[in-house]
Amino acid sequence: MTSSQGPSAAVPVSPVAREPRVSDRNELPDRVWTVPNALSVLRLLGVPLFLWLLLGPHEDGWAVAVLMVSGVTDWADGKLARVLGQSSRLGALLDPAADRLYIIATLVAFVLRDVVPLWVVVVLVGREVVLGGMLLVLRRYGYEPLQVHYLGKAATFNLLYAFPLLLLADDATGAWLAWVQPAAYAFTIWGGALYVLSGVFYVVQVAGIVRAERAGTPGGTRPGAGAAARPAP
Repeated sequence: MTSSQGPSAAVPVSPVAREPRVSDRNELPDRVWTVPNALSVLRLLGVPLFLWLLLGPHEDGWAVAVLMVSGVTDWADGKLARVLGQSSRLGALLDPAADRLYIIATLVAFVLRDVVPLWVVVVLVGREVVLGGMLLVLRRYGYEPLQVHYLGKAATFNLLYAFPLLLLADDATGAWLAWVQPAAYAFTIWGGALYVLSGVFYVVQVAGIVRAERAGTPGGTRPGAGAAARPAP
């Protein structure tokens, strides 16, 4: 569309100013009191409530409701951060932290309730242990945590669908069981595979940074690398 400034001039189509995408977490503003951050905190507060419902009174229906609310807020905080222009460093840290905490807490609770086999938990929690080691490696070389990979987001999306379905399948019977059980297993397999694969990519990225550092070329400064930014001395 042309204007007095030429064909490339932008024409506003919405009263809400969208924030430009930022590829580096360190370029985000230091905001705390934002709507997306409040949703992330709400999601974190839901973890102990979920565990109590699942392991205490065994109120599976309410536990599923908490998981569903968590899934909705996981989508909403990122969407609102872009629409309202409220992205922040704190939000970039809270969002994946809440996701991981939900996944680990749910897996531990499911093992205690015999909803999933132990080996599933060992694989997925083992991935978190490995990534924890990678964070220590990054810190040793002066880097902050890497950006969240889109595969990790896709894995979380699948797992947050899988968990309530697994819980429903544990109590289902008859025709309901015949429908919900395959769906629960499918989301679990897809989510688990993507979760492990995103962890492998994370390790590969860290290994690349370490090699670059040892060769004298800082890995976080390559254009378009999507790696963590090196903090200023």
